[in-house]
Amino acid sequence: MGKQSSKLKPETLEDLKTQTNFSDAELLEWYKGFLFECPTGELSVEEFRNIYRKLFPHGNAEKFAEHVFRAFDENRDGKLDFREFMCAVGITSRGTVETKAKLAFRIYDLDKDGYITEHEMTEILKAMYKMTRESQKGGLSAEEKTKEIFMKMDKNQDGNLSMQEFIKGVQTDVSILRLLTSASNTG
Repeated sequence: MGKQSSKLKPETLEDLKTQTNFSDAELLEWYKGFLFECPTGELSVEEFRNIYRKLFPHGNAEKFAEHVFRAFDENRDGKLDFREFMCAVGITSRGTVETKAKLAFRIYDLDKDGYITEHEMTEILKAMYKMTRESQKGGLSAEEKTKEIFMKMDKNQDGNLSMQEFIKGVQTDVSILRLLTSASNTG
């Protein structure tokens, strides 16, 4: 793609203001920093892993960073452009409970079939625990935490969480939202 322009187009700026709730000045500052860190105008999965390594230096952030990157990479081209990056930052830092829940759902729905299975949730929680060293604190294992969450959220008891069940569950138990989105917050 080559080097990005050092200026945001007015229509891109307007779109990002709507999508992220950031001001012109904030977006321009973020853009300046993004281009400094990513002169090509794109963030690779490896660069994204490096961000998570810095954020979680005492844990293993590799796997969780890959899952979050996949959720942020809306066009699935293997790179995050500034728009994808800022939309993710906007959701994690200023989004509503519902938008944060939708992002968390995208992270947890590994096969993108529109449902979260117990296996998928366990996989993500294990990656999160490795990154934050949570499992070493004597709390619930990833499997136990998954079972607890499914008991609360899986209202039709089919072993899958639909987007609707997930959002409703998160809205009724904000502690679950904190757990499910805390490590994905890049903002």
